[in-house]
Amino acid sequence: MSELFRVLLEWVLDNLNYWVVTLFMAIESSFIPFPSEVVVPPAAWKAMTDESMNVFLVIVFATVGADIGALVNYYLSKVLGRPIIYRFADSRFGHLCLINRAKVEQAEQYFREHGAASTFFGRLVPAVRQLISIPAGLSGMKLGTFLLYTSLGAGVWNTILALIGYAIYQYTDIKTTEDVYVMATHYSHEIGYVLLAAALLVVGVMIYRHKKK
Repeated sequence: MSELFRVLLEWVLDNLNYWVVTLFMAIESSFIPFPSEVVVPPAAWKAMTDESMNVFLVIVFATVGADIGALVNYYLSKVLGRPIIYRFADSRFGHLCLINRAKVEQAEQYFREHGAASTFFGRLVPAVRQLISIPAGLSGMKLGTFLLYTSLGAGVWNTILALIGYAIYQYTDIKTTEDVYVMATHYSHEIGYVLLAAALLVVGVMIYRHKKK
């Protein structure tokens, strides 16, 4: 872990409030790499011990922040176009943001396979979450549809993270937000993949039944 990230991590965990949640979830949802596990589970855990915060509002502000970050990627992709986006992915700055050509191609392939609904399902996939807004913008997806699916997907994911924070408060003796972040990171990816598999199974069953009619 770089020293800069450690300092930033400590500051976020020491200053958690609704505005910090919104800001850093916007950053997490844009092209700047920042794990959502740093923000939502510790904020939800803190809400259980601090009357100035509420778990439900943590989810709301986290989702608003995720929408803001997703809109940044959406409009940048829509305005700049595919050549510049791929040039950025190939650049040194893109690599510093943990973005490369393969990841953008993966996000575009995911979007082609799952259509508009990929902006919902993609929010549940760690490797795709931050990038799924790029193919949505490149394809000219309608803004209303994009925001609807993004808000639903981000809301589901943030609810999962908040529940992790709540469970840590209820069933462990952890006393610091940093320890909450470490434990949340351990479980969040596995839960996300299980939820995604369940959602895809439901969609598959619905499509199968529709074709049989």
